[in-house]
Amino acid sequence: MAIPGSNGVTAELATTGPAEFLVSRSRARRWKEQFIENLLFLSAFLSVATTVAIIVVLASGALSFLEDVSLLEFLFGRRWAPLLEPRSFGVLPLLCGSFLIVVGSAVTALPTGLFIGIFLSEYASERARSLIKPALEILAGIPTVVYGYFALTFVTPSLRALLPSTDIFNAASASIAVGIMILPMVASLCDDAMRAVPRSYREAGYSVGAVKFEVAAGVVVPAALGGIAASFLLAVSRAVGESMAVTLAAGATPKLTLNPLESIQTMTAYIVQVSLGDTPVGSVEYKTIFAVGALLFGITLAMNVLSHRVLRRLERRYK
Repeated sequence: MAIPGSNGVTAELATTGPAEFLVSRSRARRWKEQFIENLLFLSAFLSVATTVAIIVVLASGALSFLEDVSLLEFLFGRRWAPLLEPRSFGVLPLLCGSFLIVVGSAVTALPTGLFIGIFLSEYASERARSLIKPALEILAGIPTVVYGYFALTFVTPSLRALLPSTDIFNAASASIAVGIMILPMVASLCDDAMRAVPRSYREAGYSVGAVKFEVAAGVVVPAALGGIAASFLLAVSRAVGESMAVTLAAGATPKLTLNPLESIQTMTAYIVQVSLGDTPVGSVEYKTIFAVGALLFGITLAMNVLSHRVLRRLERRYK
């Protein structure tokens, strides 16, 4: 019996027969499928195991820290000075600094990113898209330390020229740098969400006499609101966890202030400061890394849970 194919298949048929050949081929396919399934399961298991390991490390370190410092003092204390005498472990100044960076970067990036997404989706020609999209991708690929130096050497002098009372290290320049950093994410995801809206929605708007802006703002944006909200939440989560740009531009002064022109310190910047190697391992100062990291992890987790609930409600509303 001759079957078109490779010489190996023909030889196997000649030695085993058609029935045995089909059985062996079926077994080989099952083994291959089982191998692929096991490989995919191992990949999923590694991601879950890594997450669990991070949680265990943070929780054990944070609990060890709370044996020396009360939880109330840590969460509601108004002074953060774990490395200086007299020591104080109130994390509110770090929370306030992180809040300033998140709000400032959101004000910078979210409206601008949405406007860029609307332009790319509804107004830009293919030539314009071919120029703007690569530029956004270049912004997304710049290392974060470069944004920090950009804020320190360009943004801060510009702010000081306008507002002489601005500190050399300040929250405003760091917020602008982080806002520029997350801008490509917002713009690209908003563009993708709006381009996924069916064209029939736009045609329905044009059929009742609406102009392009009315269709974009009144039809396309509400229909893509789930994807737009997801881009906003992802960008804010990215801003919460930023470290190098904030460390270089915002300074290392934990201060309970809402003035963006002053030097502040965020939770991530403090972790970078203590992780340089000057703090003895096992000391209470060293344990503050795990306490601050666990708090940052909890904030990020809460934001992700909230984002999933918001997205589900938006999907039900505009489904």
